[in-house]
Amino acid sequence: MARARGGFGRRTMAMRLRLRAAARPVVARVAPVAAVTRRTSARLLQPWLAVVTRLGWAVLALGVAAWILAWQLGWVEMAVFAAACGLIVLVGLPFLVGGSNLTVSTAVDPQRVTVGEALVGELSAENHSRIPAHSMQLDLPIGAAGLTFDLPPLLPGKSHAELFVVPTERRGVIVVGPPRTTLGDPLGIYRREASRGDVLEVFVHPKVTPLEPLGAGLIRDLEGNSSQHVSMSDLTFHALREYVPGDDLRHVHWRSTARHGKLLVRQYLDTRRSHLTAIVDSNADSYRTENDYETAMSVAASLLVRALQDGYDVSFLSGDVAMSKAVGRPALDACSRAKAMTASMVDVASRGAQLAPETSLVVLLTGPHANFLSLQRAATQFGVEVGRLAMRIDSQVAPGIRSTGDLLVLSLAELSELPSMLKVALP
Repeated sequence: MARARGGFGRRTMAMRLRLRAAARPVVARVAPVAAVTRRTSARLLQPWLAVVTRLGWAVLALGVAAWILAWQLGWVEMAVFAAACGLIVLVGLPFLVGGSNLTVSTAVDPQRVTVGEALVGELSAENHSRIPAHSMQLDLPIGAAGLTFDLPPLLPGKSHAELFVVPTERRGVIVVGPPRTTLGDPLGIYRREASRGDVLEVFVHPKVTPLEPLGAGLIRDLEGNSSQHVSMSDLTFHALREYVPGDDLRHVHWRSTARHGKLLVRQYLDTRRSHLTAIVDSNADSYRTENDYETAMSVAASLLVRALQDGYDVSFLSGDVAMSKAVGRPALDACSRAKAMTASMVDVASRGAQLAPETSLVVLLTGPHANFLSLQRAATQFGVEVGRLAMRIDSQVAPGIRSTGDLLVLSLAELSELPSMLKVALP
Protein backbone atom coordinates (compact mmCIF):
# COMPACT_ATOMS: atom_id res chain seq x y z
CA MET A 1 0.00 0.00 0.00
CA ALA A 2 2.84 2.33 0.85
CA ARG A 3 4.38 1.61 -2.54
CA ALA A 4 1.06 2.31 -4.28
CA ARG A 5 0.63 5.57 -2.49
CA GLY A 6 4.18 6.51 -3.41
CA GLY A 7 3.51 5.74 -7.08
CA PHE A 8 0.31 7.75 -7.03
CA GLY A 9 2.15 10.71 -5.47
CA ARG A 10 4.83 10.59 -8.16
CA ARG A 11 2.22 10.50 -10.91
CA THR A 12 0.40 13.49 -9.34
CA MET A 13 3.63 15.48 -9.12
CA ALA A 14 4.47 14.71 -12.73
CA MET A 15 1.01 15.80 -13.82
CA ARG A 16 1.40 19.09 -11.93
CA LEU A 17 4.74 19.75 -13.60
CA ARG A 18 3.23 19.07 -17.05
CA LEU A 19 0.31 21.44 -16.31
CA ARG A 20 2.67 24.16 -15.19
CA ALA A 21 4.82 23.75 -18.28
CA ALA A 22 1.73 23.93 -20.49
CA ALA A 23 0.43 27.01 -18.66
CA ARG A 24 3.65 29.04 -18.92
CA PRO A 25 3.14 30.15 -22.56
CA VAL A 26 -0.46 31.10 -21.82
CA VAL A 27 0.54 33.12 -18.74
CA ALA A 28 3.34 34.81 -20.70
CA ARG A 29 0.82 35.95 -23.30
CA VAL A 30 -1.92 36.94 -20.90
CA ALA A 31 0.28 38.80 -18.36
CA PRO A 32 1.09 41.81 -20.62
CA VAL A 33 -2.56 42.13 -21.58
CA ALA A 34 -3.59 42.01 -17.91
CA ALA A 35 -0.98 44.64 -17.02
CA VAL A 36 -2.18 46.95 -19.78
CA THR A 37 -5.77 46.41 -18.67
CA ARG A 38 -4.91 47.29 -15.08
CA ARG A 39 -3.04 50.45 -16.14
CA THR A 40 -5.83 51.51 -18.49
CA SER A 41 -8.55 50.97 -15.91
CA ALA A 42 -6.50 52.80 -13.29
CA ARG A 43 -5.98 55.70 -15.69
CA LEU A 44 -9.69 55.87 -16.52
CA LEU A 45 -10.85 55.54 -12.93
CA GLN A 46 -8.26 57.84 -11.40
CA PRO A 47 -10.04 61.12 -12.38
CA TRP A 48 -13.31 59.82 -10.96
CA LEU A 49 -11.79 58.45 -7.77
CA ALA A 50 -9.83 61.67 -7.21
CA VAL A 51 -13.00 63.77 -6.89
CA VAL A 52 -14.19 61.82 -3.84
CA THR A 53 -13.18 63.57 -0.62
CA ARG A 54 -12.20 61.86 2.61
CA LEU A 55 -15.69 62.52 3.90
CA GLY A 56 -17.11 60.87 0.79
CA TRP A 57 -14.98 57.74 1.29
CA ALA A 58 -16.03 57.64 4.93
CA VAL A 59 -19.74 57.82 4.02
CA LEU A 60 -19.26 55.14 1.37
CA ALA A 61 -17.42 52.85 3.81
CA LEU A 62 -20.10 53.30 6.47
CA GLY A 63 -22.81 52.53 3.91
CA VAL A 64 -21.09 49.31 2.82
CA ALA A 65 -20.52 48.24 6.43
CA ALA A 66 -24.16 48.96 7.32
CA TRP A 67 -25.39 46.97 4.30
CA ILE A 68 -23.24 43.97 5.28
CA LEU A 69 -24.58 44.05 8.84
CA ALA A 70 -28.18 44.37 7.60
CA TRP A 71 -27.71 41.44 5.22
CA GLN A 72 -26.00 39.16 7.75
CA LEU A 73 -28.03 40.05 10.87
CA GLY A 74 -31.26 41.25 9.36
CA TRP A 75 -31.16 44.69 10.99
CA VAL A 76 -33.71 46.95 9.38
CA GLU A 77 -32.13 50.03 10.95
CA MET A 78 -28.78 49.21 9.31
CA ALA A 79 -30.51 48.75 5.96
CA VAL A 80 -32.10 52.20 6.29
CA PHE A 81 -28.73 53.70 7.26
CA ALA A 82 -27.03 52.04 4.25
CA ALA A 83 -29.75 53.36 1.93
CA ALA A 84 -29.28 56.87 3.36
CA CYS A 85 -25.51 56.72 2.75
CA GLY A 86 -26.08 55.55 -0.83
CA LEU A 87 -28.59 58.34 -1.38
CA ILE A 88 -26.10 60.95 -0.15
CA VAL A 89 -23.44 59.58 -2.50
CA LEU A 90 -25.82 59.63 -5.48
CA VAL A 91 -27.35 63.05 -4.80
CA GLY A 92 -23.93 64.73 -4.88
CA LEU A 93 -23.04 63.47 -8.38
CA PRO A 94 -25.04 66.08 -10.40
CA PHE A 95 -23.02 68.86 -8.80
CA LEU A 96 -19.95 67.64 -10.71
CA VAL A 97 -21.60 68.13 -14.10
CA GLY A 98 -20.64 71.26 -16.06
CA GLY A 99 -17.74 73.66 -15.98
CA SER A 100 -15.66 71.75 -18.52
CA ASN A 101 -16.06 74.49 -21.16
CA LEU A 102 -15.48 77.34 -18.74
CA THR A 103 -12.75 79.78 -19.82
CA VAL A 104 -11.02 81.74 -17.08
CA SER A 105 -8.61 84.57 -17.89
CA THR A 106 -6.53 86.92 -15.76
CA ALA A 107 -5.48 90.42 -16.77
CA VAL A 108 -3.10 92.68 -14.86
CA ASP A 109 -2.31 96.18 -16.08
CA PRO A 110 0.37 97.31 -15.74
CA GLN A 111 2.54 94.27 -15.20
CA ARG A 112 5.36 96.44 -13.85
CA VAL A 113 4.83 98.50 -10.72
CA THR A 114 7.05 100.14 -8.13
CA VAL A 115 7.14 99.16 -4.47
CA GLY A 116 4.17 100.75 -2.75
CA GLU A 117 1.93 100.89 -5.82
CA ALA A 118 -1.21 98.77 -5.83
CA LEU A 119 -1.52 95.83 -8.19
CA VAL A 120 -4.88 95.99 -9.99
CA GLY A 121 -6.24 93.10 -12.04
CA GLU A 122 -9.36 91.45 -13.38
CA LEU A 123 -10.42 87.82 -13.23
CA SER A 124 -13.10 86.87 -15.75
CA ALA A 125 -14.93 83.61 -16.51
CA GLU A 126 -17.07 82.74 -19.54
CA ASN A 127 -19.27 79.69 -20.10
CA HIS A 128 -18.83 78.27 -23.61
CA SER A 129 -20.96 75.21 -22.91
CA ARG A 130 -24.55 74.63 -24.07
CA ILE A 131 -25.66 73.91 -20.53
CA PRO A 132 -25.58 76.23 -17.52
CA ALA A 133 -22.58 76.10 -15.22
CA HIS A 134 -23.14 75.59 -11.52
CA SER A 135 -21.92 78.10 -8.97
CA MET A 136 -18.39 77.24 -8.02
CA GLN A 137 -15.37 78.48 -6.14
CA LEU A 138 -12.70 80.35 -8.09
CA ASP A 139 -9.20 80.49 -6.56
CA LEU A 140 -6.46 82.79 -7.84
CA PRO A 141 -2.95 82.18 -6.43
CA ILE A 142 -1.00 85.45 -6.03
CA GLY A 143 2.54 84.82 -4.90
CA ALA A 144 2.56 82.84 -1.66
CA ALA A 145 -1.05 83.82 -0.91
CA GLY A 146 -4.19 84.01 -3.04
CA LEU A 147 -7.75 85.21 -3.43
CA THR A 148 -11.00 83.24 -3.46
CA PHE A 149 -14.15 84.29 -5.32
CA ASP A 150 -17.63 82.76 -5.44
CA LEU A 151 -18.56 82.38 -9.08
CA PRO A 152 -22.33 82.56 -9.59
CA PRO A 153 -24.18 80.18 -11.96
CA LEU A 154 -23.47 81.08 -15.60
CA LEU A 155 -25.89 80.55 -18.44
CA PRO A 156 -24.48 79.46 -21.82
CA GLY A 157 -22.48 82.27 -23.42
CA LYS A 158 -22.54 84.44 -20.29
CA SER A 159 -19.50 85.76 -18.44
CA HIS A 160 -18.64 87.15 -15.03
CA ALA A 161 -15.73 89.37 -13.96
CA GLU A 162 -14.15 90.16 -10.59
CA LEU A 163 -11.70 92.98 -9.85
CA PHE A 164 -8.91 92.54 -7.34
CA VAL A 165 -6.34 94.87 -5.78
CA VAL A 166 -3.12 93.64 -4.17
CA PRO A 167 -0.75 95.98 -2.31
CA THR A 168 2.97 95.65 -3.05
CA GLU A 169 5.20 96.12 -0.06
CA ARG A 170 8.44 94.50 -1.24
CA ARG A 171 10.50 94.26 -4.40
CA GLY A 172 10.23 91.00 -6.31
CA VAL A 173 8.36 89.01 -8.92
CA ILE A 174 4.76 88.09 -8.09
CA VAL A 175 3.40 85.02 -9.88
CA VAL A 176 -0.31 85.40 -10.56
CA GLY A 177 -2.24 82.24 -11.43
CA PRO A 178 -3.10 79.87 -12.77
CA PRO A 179 -6.72 80.30 -11.64
CA ARG A 180 -8.43 77.17 -10.34
CA THR A 181 -12.11 76.28 -10.31
CA THR A 182 -13.60 74.03 -7.64
CA LEU A 183 -16.86 72.14 -8.13
CA GLY A 184 -18.50 70.23 -5.29
CA ASP A 185 -21.71 69.32 -3.58
CA PRO A 186 -22.98 71.19 -0.51
CA LEU A 187 -22.19 68.26 1.81
CA GLY A 188 -18.56 68.01 0.74
CA ILE A 189 -18.76 64.46 -0.62
CA TYR A 190 -17.16 65.44 -3.94
CA ARG A 191 -14.62 68.07 -4.90
CA ARG A 192 -13.28 68.59 -8.42
CA GLU A 193 -10.49 71.07 -9.03
CA ALA A 194 -9.19 72.21 -12.41
CA SER A 195 -6.46 74.70 -13.36
CA ARG A 196 -7.53 77.16 -16.02
CA GLY A 197 -5.81 80.05 -17.72
CA ASP A 198 -2.16 81.08 -17.83
CA VAL A 199 0.44 82.21 -15.33
CA LEU A 200 1.36 85.90 -15.27
CA GLU A 201 4.48 87.49 -13.84
CA VAL A 202 4.17 90.92 -12.25
CA PHE A 203 7.40 92.78 -11.60
CA VAL A 204 7.61 94.94 -8.50
CA HIS A 205 10.53 97.27 -9.14
CA PRO A 206 12.53 98.86 -6.32
CA LYS A 207 12.01 102.49 -5.42
CA VAL A 208 14.11 104.98 -7.37
CA THR A 209 15.18 108.56 -6.78
CA PRO A 210 15.62 111.22 -9.49
CA LEU A 211 19.24 111.88 -10.45
CA GLU A 212 20.98 114.53 -12.51
CA PRO A 213 22.70 113.42 -15.74
CA LEU A 214 25.61 111.14 -15.06
CA GLY A 215 29.11 112.46 -15.77
CA ALA A 216 31.34 109.67 -16.89
CA GLY A 217 34.25 111.78 -18.09
CA LEU A 218 33.32 111.18 -21.72
CA ILE A 219 32.51 113.64 -24.50
CA ARG A 220 29.49 112.87 -26.65
CA ASP A 221 29.71 113.11 -30.43
CA LEU A 222 27.68 111.87 -33.39
CA GLU A 223 29.12 108.39 -33.25
CA GLY A 224 28.77 107.92 -29.52
CA ASN A 225 31.01 108.93 -26.62
CA SER A 226 34.70 109.39 -27.30
CA SER A 227 37.13 107.67 -24.96
CA GLN A 228 40.80 108.39 -24.30
CA HIS A 229 41.98 105.44 -26.40
CA VAL A 230 43.83 106.22 -29.58
CA SER A 231 42.55 104.53 -32.72
CA MET A 232 43.41 104.54 -36.41
CA SER A 233 39.94 103.58 -37.64
CA ASP A 234 37.35 105.99 -36.26
CA LEU A 235 35.81 109.37 -37.09
CA THR A 236 36.86 111.54 -34.13
CA PHE A 237 40.05 113.33 -35.18
CA HIS A 238 42.60 113.69 -32.38
CA ALA A 239 46.09 114.66 -33.65
CA LEU A 240 48.83 114.11 -36.24
CA ARG A 241 51.89 111.89 -35.81
CA GLU A 242 54.76 110.65 -37.94
CA TYR A 243 54.17 107.79 -40.29
CA VAL A 244 55.10 104.30 -39.03
CA PRO A 245 55.58 101.41 -41.47
CA GLY A 246 52.30 99.52 -41.65
CA ASP A 247 50.04 102.58 -41.27
CA ASP A 248 47.20 102.90 -43.75
CA LEU A 249 48.20 105.42 -46.44
CA ARG A 250 44.59 106.60 -46.58
CA HIS A 251 45.18 108.36 -43.26
CA VAL A 252 48.18 110.41 -44.52
CA HIS A 253 47.54 114.15 -44.11
CA TRP A 254 49.20 115.38 -47.33
CA ARG A 255 48.90 119.11 -46.64
CA SER A 256 50.70 118.82 -43.32
CA THR A 257 53.21 116.43 -44.88
CA ALA A 258 54.08 119.03 -47.52
CA ARG A 259 54.32 121.80 -44.90
CA HIS A 260 56.62 119.90 -42.52
CA GLY A 261 58.59 117.88 -45.04
CA LYS A 262 57.87 114.53 -43.40
CA LEU A 263 55.10 111.98 -43.73
CA LEU A 264 52.32 112.63 -41.18
CA VAL A 265 49.18 110.56 -40.56
CA ARG A 266 45.92 111.32 -38.81
CA GLN A 267 45.31 109.87 -35.35
CA TYR A 268 41.78 109.34 -34.01
CA LEU A 269 40.03 108.79 -30.73
CA ASP A 270 38.09 105.57 -30.35
CA THR A 271 34.39 106.38 -30.04
CA ARG A 272 31.80 104.25 -28.33
CA ARG A 273 28.43 104.55 -26.67
CA SER A 274 28.56 105.05 -22.91
CA HIS A 275 27.68 101.88 -21.02
CA LEU A 276 26.85 101.68 -17.32
CA THR A 277 27.17 98.35 -15.52
CA ALA A 278 25.74 98.05 -12.01
CA ILE A 279 26.75 95.06 -9.87
CA VAL A 280 25.02 94.41 -6.54
CA ASP A 281 26.60 92.09 -3.99
CA SER A 282 24.03 89.34 -3.35
CA ASN A 283 25.69 87.92 -0.24
CA ALA A 284 23.41 88.69 2.71
CA ASP A 285 26.42 88.53 5.09
CA SER A 286 27.85 91.64 3.43
CA TYR A 287 25.00 93.80 4.71
CA ARG A 288 24.07 94.91 8.20
CA THR A 289 20.32 94.43 7.63
CA GLU A 290 18.01 93.17 4.92
CA ASN A 291 16.82 96.75 4.34
CA ASP A 292 20.39 97.72 3.41
CA TYR A 293 20.31 95.10 0.66
CA GLU A 294 17.02 96.54 -0.59
CA THR A 295 18.55 100.04 -0.49
CA ALA A 296 21.42 98.77 -2.64
CA MET A 297 18.86 97.51 -5.16
CA SER A 298 17.13 100.92 -5.16
CA VAL A 299 20.45 102.68 -5.72
CA ALA A 300 21.26 100.37 -8.66
CA ALA A 301 17.77 100.88 -10.14
CA SER A 302 18.11 104.68 -9.81
CA LEU A 303 21.43 104.58 -11.67
CA LEU A 304 19.98 102.38 -14.42
CA VAL A 305 16.99 104.70 -14.90
CA ARG A 306 19.21 107.79 -15.10
CA ALA A 307 21.62 106.08 -17.51
CA LEU A 308 18.75 105.09 -19.79
CA GLN A 309 17.49 108.67 -19.76
CA ASP A 310 20.99 109.81 -20.75
CA GLY A 311 20.99 107.40 -23.69
CA TYR A 312 23.48 104.95 -22.17
CA ASP A 313 23.48 101.20 -22.60
CA VAL A 314 23.00 99.49 -19.26
CA SER A 315 23.84 96.14 -17.66
CA PHE A 316 22.94 94.72 -14.26
CA LEU A 317 24.26 91.71 -12.36
CA SER A 318 23.54 90.29 -8.91
CA GLY A 319 24.10 86.67 -7.95
CA ASP A 320 22.82 84.48 -10.79
CA VAL A 321 20.75 87.28 -12.37
CA ALA A 322 22.22 89.15 -15.33
CA MET A 323 20.79 91.66 -17.81
CA SER A 324 22.42 93.63 -20.60
CA LYS A 325 21.20 96.30 -23.00
CA ALA A 326 17.53 96.12 -22.09
CA VAL A 327 15.50 99.23 -22.89
CA GLY A 328 12.85 101.00 -20.81
CA ARG A 329 11.22 99.62 -17.68
CA PRO A 330 12.03 95.99 -18.58
CA ALA A 331 15.63 96.91 -17.75
CA LEU A 332 14.56 96.92 -14.09
CA ASP A 333 13.05 93.44 -14.28
CA ALA A 334 16.42 91.99 -13.36
CA CYS A 335 16.42 94.11 -10.19
CA SER A 336 13.07 92.53 -9.29
CA ARG A 337 14.33 88.99 -9.90
CA ALA A 338 17.54 89.35 -7.87
CA LYS A 339 17.58 87.54 -4.53
CA ALA A 340 20.05 87.29 -1.68
CA MET A 341 22.33 84.31 -2.21
CA THR A 342 25.89 83.22 -1.58
CA ALA A 343 27.91 84.32 -4.59
CA SER A 344 31.42 85.70 -4.99
CA MET A 345 31.34 89.32 -6.10
CA VAL A 346 34.61 88.77 -7.94
CA ASP A 347 33.05 85.97 -9.99
CA VAL A 348 29.96 88.07 -10.70
CA ALA A 349 32.15 91.00 -11.80
CA SER A 350 34.11 88.68 -14.06
CA ARG A 351 30.86 87.58 -15.70
CA GLY A 352 29.91 91.24 -16.03
CA ALA A 353 33.14 92.05 -17.85
CA GLN A 354 32.39 89.26 -20.32
CA LEU A 355 28.72 90.20 -20.65
CA ALA A 356 29.42 93.90 -21.25
CA PRO A 357 33.02 94.32 -22.51
CA GLU A 358 32.14 97.81 -23.78
CA THR A 359 31.41 99.07 -20.25
CA SER A 360 32.57 102.66 -19.68
CA LEU A 361 31.49 102.99 -16.03
CA VAL A 362 31.03 100.20 -13.50
CA VAL A 363 29.34 100.71 -10.12
CA LEU A 364 29.83 98.09 -7.41
CA LEU A 365 27.31 98.08 -4.55
CA THR A 366 27.81 96.16 -1.33
CA GLY A 367 27.46 96.42 2.45
CA PRO A 368 29.82 97.34 5.30
CA HIS A 369 30.81 93.73 6.02
CA ALA A 370 32.17 93.01 2.56
CA ASN A 371 35.90 92.36 2.22
CA PHE A 372 37.52 95.46 0.74
CA LEU A 373 40.16 93.36 -1.04
CA SER A 374 37.39 91.43 -2.81
CA LEU A 375 35.80 94.75 -3.78
CA GLN A 376 39.09 95.88 -5.36
CA ARG A 377 39.52 92.57 -7.15
CA ALA A 378 35.97 92.85 -8.50
CA ALA A 379 36.74 96.33 -9.85
CA THR A 380 39.93 95.13 -11.58
CA GLN A 381 37.92 92.61 -13.62
CA PHE A 382 37.20 95.53 -15.94
CA GLY A 383 39.83 97.25 -18.07
CA VAL A 384 41.91 100.20 -16.91
CA GLU A 385 39.96 102.51 -19.23
CA VAL A 386 36.69 101.82 -17.39
CA GLY A 387 35.55 104.27 -14.72
CA ARG A 388 35.11 102.50 -11.36
CA LEU A 389 32.88 103.47 -8.48
CA ALA A 390 32.03 101.51 -5.35
CA MET A 391 29.22 102.16 -2.87
CA ARG A 392 28.84 100.75 0.63
CA ILE A 393 25.27 100.77 1.93
CA ASP A 394 25.16 101.04 5.71
CA SER A 395 22.15 102.45 7.55
CA GLN A 396 24.26 103.23 10.64
CA VAL A 397 26.98 105.45 9.16
CA ALA A 398 27.09 109.02 7.91
CA PRO A 399 27.55 109.58 4.16
CA GLY A 400 31.15 109.93 3.06
CA ILE A 401 33.63 109.53 0.21
CA ARG A 402 37.12 108.11 0.19
CA SER A 403 39.54 107.16 -2.53
CA THR A 404 41.68 104.04 -2.39
CA GLY A 405 44.00 103.82 -5.34
CA ASP A 406 41.92 104.16 -8.49
CA LEU A 407 38.70 103.09 -6.73
CA LEU A 408 36.36 105.75 -5.37
CA VAL A 409 34.23 104.43 -2.47
CA LEU A 410 30.99 106.12 -1.39
CA SER A 411 29.20 105.38 1.89
CA LEU A 412 25.42 105.81 1.92
CA ALA A 413 22.82 105.24 4.59
CA GLU A 414 19.68 106.00 2.59
CA LEU A 415 18.56 106.27 -1.01
CA SER A 416 17.87 110.00 -0.60
CA GLU A 417 21.62 110.63 -0.13
CA LEU A 418 22.49 109.32 -3.58
CA PRO A 419 21.94 112.51 -5.66
CA SER A 420 24.21 114.69 -3.53
CA MET A 421 26.90 111.99 -3.32
CA LEU A 422 26.96 111.57 -7.10
CA LYS A 423 27.43 115.32 -7.59
CA VAL A 424 30.74 115.00 -5.76
CA ALA A 425 31.78 111.63 -7.16
CA LEU A 426 30.83 112.33 -10.81
CA PRO A 427 31.23 116.09 -11.34
